[in-house]
Amino acid sequence: MSIYDELGVRPIINASATLTRLGGSVMAPEVVDAMQEASRHFVDLDLLQRRVGERLAELTHNEAAYVSCGAAAGLVLATAACVAGANPAAIAQLPDTTGLKNEVIIHKSHRNGYDHAVRQVGVKLVEIGSALSTAAWELEAAINEKTAAIFWFQGGMTGRGDLPLSKVIEIANLHNVPVVVDGAAQVPPTENLWKWTQMGVALAIFSGGKDLHGPQSSGLVVGRKDLIEAMRVNGNPNQGIGRPMKVGKEEMVGLLKAVELYLQIDQEARASQDDETVAGWCIELNKLSGVQAERSFPNEAGQPLPRALVRIDASKAGQARDDVVAALLNGAPAIAVSNAGEDGIYLNPMTLADGEEEIVLRRLQEILG
Repeated sequence: MSIYDELGVRPIINASATLTRLGGSVMAPEVVDAMQEASRHFVDLDLLQRRVGERLAELTHNEAAYVSCGAAAGLVLATAACVAGANPAAIAQLPDTTGLKNEVIIHKSHRNGYDHAVRQVGVKLVEIGSALSTAAWELEAAINEKTAAIFWFQGGMTGRGDLPLSKVIEIANLHNVPVVVDGAAQVPPTENLWKWTQMGVALAIFSGGKDLHGPQSSGLVVGRKDLIEAMRVNGNPNQGIGRPMKVGKEEMVGLLKAVELYLQIDQEARASQDDETVAGWCIELNKLSGVQAERSFPNEAGQPLPRALVRIDASKAGQARDDVVAALLNGAPAIAVSNAGEDGIYLNPMTLADGEEEIVLRRLQEILG
């Protein structure tokens, strides 16, 4: 009997995405082994953070790196670093930002639930542009002596009339304002781990528990050495706004091993395999009455990987989309998919283990056949 059996929790086949609510991703055995080894000893946590950061920086071609307890914690500490730096008095003052640089600029089109992590440091968010367009002069006008940073949220909301990131960096550099990119789910492509910082971004933040396949409660922050150092002193085990955001020795070592493994993946071959899976799904599902399946690219996070968009005509298929989703999740095995509009679902192969793509197809054929 597994631990999940003991707790009455059913494992799920994830045909949706690398979602936090579904456990992020599955760690490789080598990552688990590294975490287990790390768990057997006491260490100087600050020293381990530095050594792991040095190795991660080397692997990702960056000046410095830091392991946070998730990408959202990385957003908090990055904000604190831009506001308080490594100043002990300012660090102790947070989240009271009186007398400090306490404004963060963000595109209106980029507003999302994760900007709460930025706001909890006590800063004021200054929006620029509209949902459809942003002009360079609007960014220029928003920058003043109180500006601590400009945040860029990369993902599904990006590209809807916002300034190009290169232009944001150009304007920010003229005013000596750091640009911070939230790229939590933005690998692949692997080169994003160094692409943005080489463009001039001060800090880039990634989830360790999504496609990197590290510990779910880990995040990777790369970028400028001075800001990474400020993140360290604002975070655990130091007393400050980041003290509750504890990263264990196991997560640090686990993320390092996960990144080492990730850099060895042939992403082109992986994308090709996913395309084969999607093509196979579409061929078979289009044989079913009331079902129309097609390739969708890129996926929900803007990653260069395909997924299948499956539309279900309830009048012909005999089942509505919501009934199909419920049947998948409540069946044996349980399968999670994503909704698409009012009548469709997305099937994502990127989170499936070998052989699970056949299980997903077979269950849909049973439900809709």
